[in-house]
Formats: sequence, structure tokens, C-alpha cells
Amino acid sequence: MLLKDARIAVLYGGRCAEREVSLESGGLILNALKQKGYDAFGIDLYGARHDRNPIDQLRAEPFDIAFIGLHGGEGEDGHIQALLDLMSKPYTGSRQLACALAMDKLMTKKLWKGLGIPTPDYIADASDVSVECVERQLSYPVIVKPSREGSTIGISKADNTEQLMQALRDAREYDSEILVEEFIEGPEFTVSIINDEAYPAIGLKPSEDHQLYDYEAKYLADDTEYRLPSGLSDDDESRLKALSLDAYLAVGCKGWGRVDVMRRNNGDFSVLEVNTSPGMTSHSLVPMAAAHVGISYQDLVEKILCSAWDSVGSI
Repeated sequence: MLLKDARIAVLYGGRCAEREVSLESGGLILNALKQKGYDAFGIDLYGARHDRNPIDQLRAEPFDIAFIGLHGGEGEDGHIQALLDLMSKPYTGSRQLACALAMDKLMTKKLWKGLGIPTPDYIADASDVSVECVERQLSYPVIVKPSREGSTIGISKADNTEQLMQALRDAREYDSEILVEEFIEGPEFTVSIINDEAYPAIGLKPSEDHQLYDYEAKYLADDTEYRLPSGLSDDDESRLKALSLDAYLAVGCKGWGRVDVMRRNNGDFSVLEVNTSPGMTSHSLVPMAAAHVGISYQDLVEKILCSAWDSVGSI
């Protein structure tokens, strides 16, 4: 079967904190595929009331390949990928194990540390993070975030004991495992990767109203500054792209993704996390990087789809 003859299910929505972002991404992906002439339809997993059974939803209408437009939660932590594997359905993005590992920020950092990939220092015992533990091992300021959430949901910066106590409470609303890491005072960059190729880095500068590149700065604010070109020298950008690709491949990612990186004052880079199902909204960074090298949104969606189809061959 040729890809043009395939029926494509676009999976979006879900029941996690990133549902609204996923609905926007999925709608744009679906529209792009239809404009390209593909036979595509959407599946809002769990539905608006979260009362749908995703297994029944995936079995209700036949399809040949899935384009995963889910962000965070069960859509990005390997659950849906495992289900599609059991159904013998090809899908976009990384396999189940890489998704599960990438979603768990703590486990990802442990892997990178073991391989010598630079990442900010952190508290390793996520099951029992306390103020005393943090203050014993790290210096203020620190970053507190849920270990298994995406889109910087639940993330806080703490400059003192009182702020740390509140940050820990906020993070625990999203996850029982908490990641506390050193705060790096320096610029943030993100590198999109498609088919094992690192695309131009984007420099991120939130407005003064946002100390961090958080959920609001990513998806809601119109005053976040995106630097493309990144402002780095050619040598530094090449070094950043190589590091990002190493971090991505170390987790076992494939197809496409995005790596977020901080730069220290001494010029060294430190990897924050890898995203296996990045946003595809009007504010999203992967389409921005692709457009910078002449790839339209529609062509980007097709490129990601073709990568997933080619990886399994014709069926």
C-alpha cells in the first residue's frame, strides 16, 4: 500500500493538563493532511468529558497509520504508543520505551549523567524531596518541576525557603515525583530534530512578566521573543546542535522531537529535556524552525508522516 492510499488517524486531545494545546495541534495537523490530499480523520482520545475508552475509539474506525498530536500524559509517556504497537499500527514519533523515558525527567537526567551529557545538577531522590534535602544539596535559586509533566506545567523558580515550600506544593499537584535542579542564569535554546537532523536553534527570551519560559510564555503570551537565527556563532550553534542530537539519540528517540538547552555564563550548554511529541500550534517551535529553512507547515506534517511510514515499509 502506498502512503497516499492509507487512512490516517490523527490522535489529539487526551485527558492531561496539555489537552487544549493538543486540540489545537491536532486540528492544524488534520487540516494540513487534508489539504495535502490525504484521507485523514481525527480522534479526540477520551473525549471532552473524558468518558471514552481509547481502546474502543481506536478500534471503532479502521486506519493504517496514526499521527500522534497528543502532548503530555498518556499520549507522550508511551501508553498510546504501546497500544498502537499491540495493534500493529505504525505511528509518528518515538517508540514506547523512548517516550516513557523522555517523559520522566528524572530518569532522563540520570541517563545523561551516566553518559557524560551535561545537564543541570539535581536532587536524585524524587520520592522524598524536602526543603531540608534541597538546601543541603543545592544552592538557591533552584527550579522545581513535576518529573513527569510536559510543557513546563507546574514549574517554579524558588529563591528562598518560603518560595521552595510553595513550589514543592505546586509541583505535587501534578506528580508525586518532583525534580529539583539548579537554576542556570543564562539564555535558553531549543533545537528541533526531524529524521535525525538537527534544525536551526531558536533562542528563547520570555518577557519581563515571565521569569521562566513556562506554559503561559509558550502558548498564550504574544510578547515572548524568539530569536531565529539564534544569535550564536556558527561554531557554537554547531556545538549546540550536536549536543542536542546526542541527547535525543541517547534516550532512543526517532522520527522527530525537540531538545531544550540552557547556556551557562561560561559558554557551556546543559540539556534540560527532550520532547517526543512537541507542540504544533501557532506558537510552536518545531514549525518555526522548519519554516526558517523553507519548509511549510503542510510539508512539515507530511515529512513527519512519511518518516513514520518509511520506518515500517509498505504494508
